[in-house]
Amino acid sequence: MADAFSRLGMAAALGTLLLAGAMSGCSSISTDHVDCNVVKLQTESGRTDSEIASAIGGSVNDVAKCHGPEKSGDKTSTDAIPSAY
Repeated sequence: MADAFSRLGMAAALGTLLLAGAMSGCSSISTDHVDCNVVKLQTESGRTDSEIASAIGGSVNDVAKCHGPEKSGDKTSTDAIPSAY
């Protein structure tokens, strides 16, 4: 009888792990994330936000968010010049 409960416990644990893995895997497939480096390159080549969104499968709003201030460590050459304020 104890062996049956042990197997049931193992099956429940395995099922829980599979369910948790499936849930975390599905969230990583989400299309909410837009690669801003791709957007920057596409913008520099003259494409509009709607063209970029269509090409990468994202929304125009997500593409537009990439036009804000840079959040990475990348700096432009003008950032090295101190302001005169």
